Amino acid sequence: MNFLDALTTAFALPFMGRALIVMLVLSVAAGVIGVFINLRGLEFLSDGLTHAVFPGLAAGFVLSGHNGVLIGALIAAAAATIVLTLMSNNKVASDATTAIVLTAMFSIGVIIVSASSGRAGGLEQLLFGHLLTVTDTEAITTVVVSLIALVLVLLTFRRQVFRAFDSVASAAAGYRRVVTELVLNVAIALVIVAASNAVGNLLVLAVLIVPGALSRLVSNRLGGLFVVAISAGLLASWIGLAAGFSISVNGGVDVPGGATVALTFIALYAIALIVRVIRKGANA
Repeated sequence: MNFLDALTTAFALPFMGRALIVMLVLSVAAGVIGVFINLRGLEFLSDGLTHAVFPGLAAGFVLSGHNGVLIGALIAAAAATIVLTLMSNNKVASDATTAIVLTAMFSIGVIIVSASSGRAGGLEQLLFGHLLTVTDTEAITTVVVSLIALVLVLLTFRRQVFRAFDSVASAAAGYRRVVTELVLNVAIALVIVAASNAVGNLLVLAVLIVPGALSRLVSNRLGGLFVVAISAGLLASWIGLAAGFSISVNGGVDVPGGATVALTFIALYAIALIVRVIRKGANA
């Protein structure tokens, strides 16, 4: 099966269809949230939440297998979100201190899985996901968590826009800074939790951050940012899954679906960046 055939017929297979549905819903949620991440420069915080969630993923996996991953991740995400939000508002720690703490947490997660008898093999799935083998239950859970994250941002959309563009005007309008930031951070954490089980903890940032960054290269309008980010996510998910399937079938190489999707996100960003540089050069 060639790549063009894989773009259509491959998704008739149940496991490919589930993977595509998961990625499409994730792309919509991550696209909207990712724009706010980019506008407010929260990439470091998002990376921090990704690292902070990993010990919860690991502990849940060790205690209950894949059934415990979501619960463990949600607990870790809740704790990390509150701590990071308070730290960022009260400036009780530098970026260096935060990075050190989060790196330590990620290392703890690796140790938890590696030191558990019979569970060490699951470390790869936690890091790189198992997008092509997600069960119906895992797919439904991922979709529900992603939609909750999206609803949280949409319900506070006006205040999120105010905070992103003018924090002074946001405060003057009566929007409390801590509440606004906590809601967005919770939404970011939920997307990380939802995506970690599918694309893996190490690759989740591609889904969450790249579309928002790409949209800034393409559009200067607020509405355009969201349209481009969501569209890029949907396109990358579709092409990435089809490419991984085509490589696996034709090349006989077992390629992780999450990895090919993440690389497609990066490729789209690189194309947008090159086009922007060429256009700037032509207009200079």
